[in-house]
Amino acid sequence: MLTLSGSSLPKKLSVIPDAPKIVYIEGADIRELVAKPTLAVVGSRRPTPYGHEVTKKITSDLSKLGIGIVSGLALGVDSIAHRATLDSGGTTIAVLPGGIKKVYPSSHSGLAKSIITSGGAVISERDDDYRPAPYDFLIRNRLVSGLSDAVLVTEAAERSGTLNTVKHALDQGKTVFAVPGNITSELSKGTNHLLKIGAIPVTDFRDVLIGMNWLHLEETNTKLALEYVGSPEEMSLLDLLKSGVQQSAELAANSQLSPAEIARALTMLELSGVIRSSGGNTWTIFS
Repeated sequence: MLTLSGSSLPKKLSVIPDAPKIVYIEGADIRELVAKPTLAVVGSRRPTPYGHEVTKKITSDLSKLGIGIVSGLALGVDSIAHRATLDSGGTTIAVLPGGIKKVYPSSHSGLAKSIITSGGAVISERDDDYRPAPYDFLIRNRLVSGLSDAVLVTEAAERSGTLNTVKHALDQGKTVFAVPGNITSELSKGTNHLLKIGAIPVTDFRDVLIGMNWLHLEETNTKLALEYVGSPEEMSLLDLLKSGVQQSAELAANSQLSPAEIARALTMLELSGVIRSSGGNTWTIFS
């Protein structure tokens, strides 16, 4: 439990308009989690396959660089962002509209536990067993943006609760990013409108790095890839990747490792932030 009066809230939260007087936390110390770069990823509760894909891809790439991901544990984009972060070995913060003992939606109780056990945190300004009312969801959004250095909207309709988070972000002086979408899609009207009024367009994770002056995070990861020392199997695959071999089939043919050894080594290299999947069973070194 952190309080504003006790000056124990992280600065990112304590300086926002209508700062919370108290927050309840389960998991890691959010003061440490938000001491590093953090990004809120928000969007539609019913994303299209496109919205699902871009949310997962961009969130995964950013979390692998050590950027903490903040969202609201809601259905749709929120949960996709949380899960993509966990799958990438990153840390994420879930901000609840109700008490931390009343996870909403209840179907995400398992996801909340995974966030906690993976070094992240679940937080709320409501008592443990408080059941959220409709207005609590909008009130919660100011904390999602408040804990973050910037907000990324991956897919949202023209009239969406997501845009309430954007409003809070702008009131807090935060940078807003948006992923452009199909102009005929109802679920892209919100993001496309944000782009019209000045949000920074994002078609690749590097757009966020450039917009936030976080390019040094990628440079650090590249150095890690060059200096990485792992198992003989991992080093064998890393040498092949450095030579330009990218396809899993080519890695198998050139390494003479078994499929199980290749899968294990690639997994460890990805979890260590040394390589990333480019899709289609293709792998590249972070660069």
